[in-house]
Amino acid sequence: MRTIKKTMTLFLFLAAFSSYNTVFAETAETGDHATAEHHTQTSLDLTNVYQGFLPCDDCKGVKTSLALSKNNTYILLTQFVGKSDKELVEKGKFVWGSQGNNIVLTPRNSTETRHYSVGEGTLTQLDNQGEPITGKLADRYVLRSIKATPPKATTSHH
Repeated sequence: MRTIKKTMTLFLFLAAFSSYNTVFAETAETGDHATAEHHTQTSLDLTNVYQGFLPCDDCKGVKTSLALSKNNTYILLTQFVGKSDKELVEKGKFVWGSQGNNIVLTPRNSTETRHYSVGEGTLTQLDNQGEPITGKLADRYVLRSIKATPPKATTSHH
């Protein structure tokens, strides 16, 4: 029941912001880099919910759900499995990073940022400097897009 409630909360968050249009600033840069950066930002629709089970040093793993909205706000839900049943909620804004293929999340009540590399249907967590995480668990820092679709209305024929 709790999972259904959580999924519905994330879906409602996305639905509430789905009418907003994301506007990306144009850059004055020229050349292939500027074109590639602009293409990455406009070709990927980030508005979605991403989920994963990330590594944890002192617990079984971090159950993570990240909802991104079209108005560049986010909600991040995390739970340290095996350590606590409490779910932590973080809200804030996200912007495209300087490399054009990553996003930077900044919470409302903190200046500590989170970095993610943007892929087709995935977000890969980066370290605090925006660099890829290395080591034997590096490939486990991936959040995958879930397709949140509203329930279909059923019609009855009388």
